[in-house]
This record gives sequence, C-alpha cells and structure tokens, in this order.
Amino acid sequence: MSVRWSKFDWVLLSSLAVIAFASLISLASFDNDSFWRQLVWYIFAFIIIFFGARLDWRWLGGQSWFRNGLYWLSIAFLVFSNLQSRTVRGTRGWLFVGDFQFQPAELMKLALILLLANFFSRRHIAAWQSKNIFSSFLYTLIPTFLVVIHPDFGSAIVIFGIWIGFLLLSGVNKKRFLLGFAIAVFAGIFLWMFFLRPYQQDRLVGFIFPERDPLGINYNVNQSKIAIGSAGLWGKGFGGGTQTQLGFLPAAPTDFIFAAFTEEWGFAGGLVIILTYIIIIYRLISTGLKARDNHSRFIVLGGILFLAIHFFINIGSNLGLVPVTGIPLPFFSYGGSNLLTMAILIGIIEHIKLESR
Repeated sequence: MSVRWSKFDWVLLSSLAVIAFASLISLASFDNDSFWRQLVWYIFAFIIIFFGARLDWRWLGGQSWFRNGLYWLSIAFLVFSNLQSRTVRGTRGWLFVGDFQFQPAELMKLALILLLANFFSRRHIAAWQSKNIFSSFLYTLIPTFLVVIHPDFGSAIVIFGIWIGFLLLSGVNKKRFLLGFAIAVFAGIFLWMFFLRPYQQDRLVGFIFPERDPLGINYNVNQSKIAIGSAGLWGKGFGGGTQTQLGFLPAAPTDFIFAAFTEEWGFAGGLVIILTYIIIIYRLISTGLKARDNHSRFIVLGGILFLAIHFFINIGSNLGLVPVTGIPLPFFSYGGSNLLTMAILIGIIEHIKLESR
C-alpha cells in the first residue's frame, strides 16, 4: 500500500517522541548503559510503527488462524515461564534466550486485544448475553490465572481490565453488571485468602494505611513521594535528583521512572509528561471514532485500554493513589517487551487511521 507521509498522525508520533526523549534524558542522568540499550529499543519501536502503518491489517478480521495461533502461542509461553526456576524481581514471568529476556505477558495483552476485538465486533449488540460473557471471560481467565501464579498481579489487572473495558463499552446490562460486581467481590476475597502472598497483602494494607511501616512495605511509595514533592516547580536539574542518584528511589528506570524524571525536572516536567499522555489517548480516541468498521474500532479501543490502564496504575502508584503493582509506564519505562508491544499496537492503529481517510 502506498502511504503519503503527510497523512500520518504526526501529533501522535511527536507525542510519542516526547515521551521517548524524556525517558532517555532520565536514564542518561543515572544509568548510561540503560540509556544506550533503551535507545536501541526506541529505534526498533519507531521502525515497527512506521512499517506497521504500511501493512494492510484488515486480514486480521478474517484470519482466525492468526488470532487464535497468537493467543495459544502466548498461553504456551506463559505456561513455560511458570515452569522455569529463574526469576526477575521475584516473578517467573520472563523467558530467556541467552542474554535476551522477554515478558510473555506483554505478548498476551496484544493477542487478547486482537482476539477480543474480533469477538466483540461480531457480537457487540449481544455482548451481554450469557454465552458471550462466558466465552469472552474464559478467553481472559486462562491468561489471567497463568499471570497471577507468576506472580504478576499488575499484568493480571491489565489483562482483566482489557476484557472489562471491551464488555462495558459494548453496552451495560444492569442486572448482570451487579451480579458480576458481586462475583468480583467474592473473587477478591478468595484471592486474598488463597493466592495473595504475604508481601502482596502487606502492599494493599500499606496502601490503605500509608503511615504504617514507612521503612518497610511503604518505603517505595514514600521515596517516590519524597522525590516528587521535593522537586519544586522546575526540579533539581539533570543528574541532581538526590533520591534517584543516591539510590533511595527503588526501580527508578522502570516502575518509578515518572518520580525519577519529576525529581529532576520538577512539577512542570511531570505535568508535560501527563499532558502528553492525555494528548496520545485523545488522538487514539479520535482515530477510533473515525475508523471505518467495528473491528477496527475495537482494535483501537484495545490500544486505548492498554495504554490508559498502564498509565493510571503506574502514575497513581508513583503518587501513592493506587497500590504498587509493578507495571511499566508505556513508552517511558526502561525495557523492550512493553515498548515493542505498544509499538505494534500503534502501528496497527496508525494504519487504521490512514485507511479511515
């Protein structure tokens, strides 16, 4: 397909470039090796976006072998990762090939979006029928369970949240919604009693009582709040963030990169990041509204859910507004798995936007 460069959504792409640039600045200030590795990942990500925008993704709506194959391949990766003994940050949610490591939960998010987009685009009017709720829930339950036992509750929340978002935006049946809410409450109690590990229970208790155990379970959040709160309007400057540079802020390149960036570039810098994400979400919504068919709209919806859930949970945990779950901030946190998954989604969505014109 011939693509005219002028038809690309340059506002969206420029916003992503701003996020990438901010991430690289933050990484360069305290970890030079991470800077160069992430720079390579960003180059790959933008190549994927531009290349993906040129591909005709309409066949995704008719080729069930690809959607189902990607879904079950992701399930196989999740199973295999659970069988290995090697862990990263306390979870078995990674696959290792030499020095390369990959998080299959990110591939699962992409596979589920493509699968559910097709499912709900064909059944959105009858989405709340019992058989459709059960079928779509089963597709979601299997990977959610496999991710929970990693344990990786952050990714489990994202996977389950994608399904909830598809279901709610297909219309709401009040009686079944209330029934589902009651079931979710009982499921939460069940998870608390039988699946949550003590440190995960402590995180939730610590979120409810932030003054408890400031040097233990609430240490990460307290250091994040100190980093953000001490930044002032313009921050402490490049390499001047004491919480980050002295190692008080844990997981600064990944989970708490927003706090690390804000400490050095202040309230103004943090606000720029938040507003840039809002612009990205707005541009994605605009693309979804102009998409030429339901299948395309639901794919865009999946991309919005993917980005928005990660954004609200990550930023919220940095500010102490939600419990810490350890999920990355898309296009900002250090690492390749989430970044490349987001790049593939943006590439597909960019093609949908080009088609809508």
